[in-house]
Amino acid sequence: MNRKIYLSSPHMSDEGYEKEYIKEAFDTNWIAPLGANVDGFEQELAAKVGSKHAVALVSGTAAIHMALKAAGVGKGDIVFCQDLTFSATVNPIIYQNATPVFIDSDYRTWNMDPEALKEAFEKYGEQVKAVIVVHLYGLSADMDKIMEICNKHNVTVIEDAAESLGTYYKGKHTGTFGEYGVFSFNGNKIITTSGGGMLVSDDEERIKKVRFWSTQSRDKARHYQHSEIGYNYRMSNIVAGIGRGQLKVLDKRVDKKKHIFEFYKRELGQLNGIDFMPINDWNEPNYWLSCIMLNGRVKPLDIMVSLEEENIESRPIWKPMHMQPFFAEYDYIGGDVSENLFKNGVCLPSDTKMADEDLYRVCNVIKGLWK
Repeated sequence: MNRKIYLSSPHMSDEGYEKEYIKEAFDTNWIAPLGANVDGFEQELAAKVGSKHAVALVSGTAAIHMALKAAGVGKGDIVFCQDLTFSATVNPIIYQNATPVFIDSDYRTWNMDPEALKEAFEKYGEQVKAVIVVHLYGLSADMDKIMEICNKHNVTVIEDAAESLGTYYKGKHTGTFGEYGVFSFNGNKIITTSGGGMLVSDDEERIKKVRFWSTQSRDKARHYQHSEIGYNYRMSNIVAGIGRGQLKVLDKRVDKKKHIFEFYKRELGQLNGIDFMPINDWNEPNYWLSCIMLNGRVKPLDIMVSLEEENIESRPIWKPMHMQPFFAEYDYIGGDVSENLFKNGVCLPSDTKMADEDLYRVCNVIKGLWK
């Protein structure tokens, strides 16, 4: 069998930066939650994206949960959420006993459609407590329009930037436009800590509160006392050490992801019925996954099965939330853009460890379907 090509797998630095930080944790016997690596990772990530404060957590999902709680979202509140996303974006809304309303995407960005967002506000008005916008596949949403609408209605904006670390919108890093930004370091992300997440904000008091909640809400007392419900959400010192090392090679990873996208576009762009994900003038993506849309006789399943037979990973575009069995009861505002992207899209292998010969291998399999 041919050597496996992954969709997007962990890629430790050639320089061994991660090992240095892990060794430091071992040398100091600080194999524990919190520690110098956690503090350092928070400071370095915040500096990288241009946010004033950050708190390191066990996952991006935990970060979204804490952002919603910090925003005061609770029972009876409505939260607008991008429809085209992974379920981890919306699950924390349910944790908070709030009600999600799903907003369609547009073809221009593949992210939240500002016009559908306007329509949703016209319907729900003052019932809305927060809006979660996603920067899908490393493509930024149209943040100027979205922020203008949300500021008009005085609602909290939470950016799910789990897939967009290293992505800039008009020169500003994604995750820093709204009150809260969320990043993920899951194993398939552009940098990884095996699992982990980060919540960033310019609101120091809210970040302090999240630190309190995420360490089991332990009150300042000699004995163990808890006046609020807490969560075991803080990142470990070992995991944070990996993150500090990975952050040093983020720019390299973005460059390689861009090379992969441009390689595919050059080799496959002339095939009839293939369109690539949109790269706008104001968007500097991290190209986390290279995605295509098909509008001819070759269908997504044809490509995915053909690649699978050659031991090559690919996957569909996210299945929209309003089409998911659990979320089918909740309202959806928009047209059929999210659904069409799901039905006609494919995520191509975008692993930063791939050599050009691997990319040619992927392209040759796909080209064979047009013969």
